[in-house]
Amino acid sequence: MPDMPAQASSRPGSAVSDPHRRDGAEAPREQSGTEAAGPADASPETARRKGDPPESAAAAADRRPPAGGGQDASPVAEAWRRRLGGVPAARRSWFQIGFGLALGGSLAWLLVQTVLRLSELLTLLLLAVFIAVSLEPVVALLGRLGLRRSWSVAAVLAGFAGVLAGFLALVIPPVTDAVNALSDGIPRWRQQLHDHHSTLGRLEDRYHIIEKAQSRLSAGGASQVAGGVLGAGQLVISLITSAVIVITVTLYVMAALPTIKQFCYRFVPGTRRPRVEAVTEEILSRVGRYMLGNIATSAIAGLATFVWCEVVGVPYGAALGFFVALMDMVPVVGSTVGGIVVSLVALTVSFPVALATAAFYIGFRVAEDYLIMPRAMKFAVDVHPVVTVVAVLAGGSLLGIIGGLVAIPAAVALGIVLDEYVFPRTDAS
Repeated sequence: MPDMPAQASSRPGSAVSDPHRRDGAEAPREQSGTEAAGPADASPETARRKGDPPESAAAAADRRPPAGGGQDASPVAEAWRRRLGGVPAARRSWFQIGFGLALGGSLAWLLVQTVLRLSELLTLLLLAVFIAVSLEPVVALLGRLGLRRSWSVAAVLAGFAGVLAGFLALVIPPVTDAVNALSDGIPRWRQQLHDHHSTLGRLEDRYHIIEKAQSRLSAGGASQVAGGVLGAGQLVISLITSAVIVITVTLYVMAALPTIKQFCYRFVPGTRRPRVEAVTEEILSRVGRYMLGNIATSAIAGLATFVWCEVVGVPYGAALGFFVALMDMVPVVGSTVGGIVVSLVALTVSFPVALATAAFYIGFRVAEDYLIMPRAMKFAVDVHPVVTVVAVLAGGSLLGIIGGLVAIPAAVALGIVLDEYVFPRTDAS
């Protein structure tokens, strides 16, 4: 049997000391081609240290030996490799790409449908938030006078309740008198229909009003009338429900507005938070001033209505002035609705007075939209009159009455954001 040193020296790649070397150094060994090129499992970092070009992540993943001792990887391991980027995007199947696109499109469609279904509720919430933000200057003023926030909100609520009570006190008596006059006049009108010498009688002889009304009722007109009455009742219930929702949400937002603002500020990084807080407070301040300007223009409309009614002799001038002032707070259609109501009431005086009243409101509407409102908004929120007119028209076209109401505050907020964040960067570039 050969001796042990001979066996050790015959092994390839073994490191055996030369017995003839006195310094104990190891004998030089012969390197194979594989060892000269480096270990097979050298990392990309080692390759880069040796001057080789770095490998991409996809190439390194493809070069990596499969798990399980050289056998094919399991489906789970292959899925993880694909998720971690082990397979290039070009090797992904069209089914995966199509499935991802279909899933994203379905989620987007579901989100749009949800927003459309909740559009009415979201509109009411937007109106409530706008009212709460508009009344914030009044609540803050009461707080500076020493009242707690809860008592300040209660005082604002009491003020609105007083305004509503005054409006009802002015409107209910005229409406009651009109309903009583209508009920008292129905028998007289029926008698005049059968009187061939009266105006209604001649109309009946010519157009056969009673006969046509009876034929329509017998042909299904009664069900249409009943449906109209039910529709009117549902509309009244819906309006009452919406008013309750808006009032309730407004009170909660007014009471918790500082907490809500602090919660929203936490989504902003701490380094940018002071600037965002300053911009937000400026926006809220201008929205409050806008509401004060809107109240001023509405007061002008109500006062003009009262003076006109007193001059031409239209009854219930105070109630009509109050009604027009409330309606005028709604942009786009508020003053128009108020003018129509006043013109109809003026018909009780004479037809020429009604025509003169309609002409007065047409002229007042033009003056308010293009003279009074833009100048008041320029003074209150520092917005150019052209921007005011365009914002009201665009908001009314998009969201109707509520869109016209929030259009000017939205334009104010957009202008502040542009001045603080966009224009400085464009000027510096």
